[in-house]
This record gives sequence, C-alpha cells and structure tokens, in this order.
Amino acid sequence: MWFKHLHLYRLHDAPELDAASLETALDEQAFRPLGGSEARRLGWSAPAGRAGTQLLHELQGQRLMTALRQERILPASVVREEVEERSEAIEANEGRKLRRQEKLAIKEEVYEELLPRAFVRSQKVDLWWDSRRQLIAVNASSRKRAEELLDLLRETLGSLKVTPLASQTLPMRAMTSWLGDPGARPADLVLGDQVELKAKGDDGVLRARQVDLDSDEIQQLLESGRQASKLALSIEGRLSFVLHDDLAIKSLRFDDALIDEASQADDGDDALVRLETDFILMTQALAENIERLIEWLGGEAGTAGDARSA
Repeated sequence: MWFKHLHLYRLHDAPELDAASLETALDEQAFRPLGGSEARRLGWSAPAGRAGTQLLHELQGQRLMTALRQERILPASVVREEVEERSEAIEANEGRKLRRQEKLAIKEEVYEELLPRAFVRSQKVDLWWDSRRQLIAVNASSRKRAEELLDLLRETLGSLKVTPLASQTLPMRAMTSWLGDPGARPADLVLGDQVELKAKGDDGVLRARQVDLDSDEIQQLLESGRQASKLALSIEGRLSFVLHDDLAIKSLRFDDALIDEASQADDGDDALVRLETDFILMTQALAENIERLIEWLGGEAGTAGDARSA
C-alpha cells in the first residue's frame, strides 16, 4: 500500500467530520459498476480491496480513502474504420458524397453501438488526508487524475476548498541551486542519478538517467542557462523520490529500514491490520519529510484568497 507518487494540496476551512460521518458520506458515492452505455465512472472503494469493506481507515488523524475508476477502452482507430466502411457503403448505394453532418451522425451511432462491447480498464487511486496538518496527498501519476479524485471528494462532502501546495522558493530554482552548488544542499539531502534540464529558449528538454549529477557535463549545461525541472533526490535514511517543478513527488521509494520495520510488525496475518500498520508508518515518514522539504524550499507560500471551491 506504499504510495508511489504524491500530488500535494493544502486544505482551507476543512469540514469537521468524524470518521462515522465521513464514511457515511463516502458510502453515498461508493463505486457502482459501469452500465452498458457508460464510458467511465468513478466512486469510492475499500482501500483493502477484497480483504475488507471499510471505505475509510482513520488512525491518529490520518485518513486513507481509495477511489476506483473504470473506463471503457474504445480506440479511435476502430471507430474511424467502422465509420469509413459505413460511409463508403452508403455513398456507393446512393451515388453521392455524404455531408459532414451525416458522417458525424454515423460516428455517434458507431460509438454507441461499440461502447458496450469495449474492454473495461480499472484503476485504483489512493488518497491520504492528514487532518492534523490539513493536507491532502493523492497517489496518482498525473495531476489530472489527482484533480479528478478531488472533484469526487468535493462532490462527496458538498464543498472542498483546496490549493496545490506551494513553496516560497520555486522548486525549479531550488533544484537548480542544489544541482549546481553542493554547498547549497541541505545536510540530509542527497542527489540521485536522474535529472531533467530545461532551456530558457527553444532548445527543448534534456533528460539524463543513471548519471553523475556532479559531473562537469551537467555543470556545463547549468552554466549555459539550463534549469532543473525534475531532480532525483533522497533524504538520508528515509526515502528517495523525483521532485518535479510543480512540487509533485514521483517515483517514491522508502528506505529499507522502514520497510523492514513494517514487515516485522505483528499483524497476526490480518490483512486489515497489515494495511493500517503500513499506512501509519508511511504517513509518519511522509509527513515529517514533506515538512522538511517545504522548509528547504523557503517555507510554504501564502495561499489566501486563491482556494478553489465548488
């Protein structure tokens, strides 16, 4: 259950809900299987999967929720091919060219016919709500998926005011400084072996993996004006990750000592106990190190007046 990615959000005027009230609200938006003509659906699901039915796990002010997303996969090429075949048949039979509006009507007809027979793809997305720090983190690979989950939570609660977590120092500026000047790096921060460098002009993006980030080649690229938009980092003894210029944290890997601590905990072979043990150890490590990262980035930026709400 260890998160791989984090999109972080600051909560504003968060609703005061106890666990029972929140679970009732989640149940009203619980996932229901796709209907035959539906393209996609999103709803709350049990974080433990088949091992449990709870939609909410709350421990020490840390809340875990999971959304299940299903969508039908209907390739555009399949639709286009069928539309072309039907259009050509009609044109041959009637001896005329079809108008654009007629082809659009055929496309809509084909889509409606093929959609119920399309493959269904399912994806689970986890959400961590730190009610003590008023922070939400979504374990999603893209910002779009994270925002989609926030929309579901907003619909579930009736309203939700959030802003993407932001720092006083722009991540790109800090990452470029850490990369170019070892003396600027915080004591416990260690460079990894992956970087993405953006040019100020139109020279595109340079991506490098498994490289020595303190090499002369990297330093020369920085001297030419490139800036770090992604940078692999580790916080000694805790975790490693790739920091992005929008403060997204991806490719999370937790230190072996933390994983060993979780595996040695006595769970009595109970899957729910195992889930909650892993969750609380993970969130303790993440909360502590997110705070350190924001501190290294000059503290949290002010967000007064710009929260999104429904």
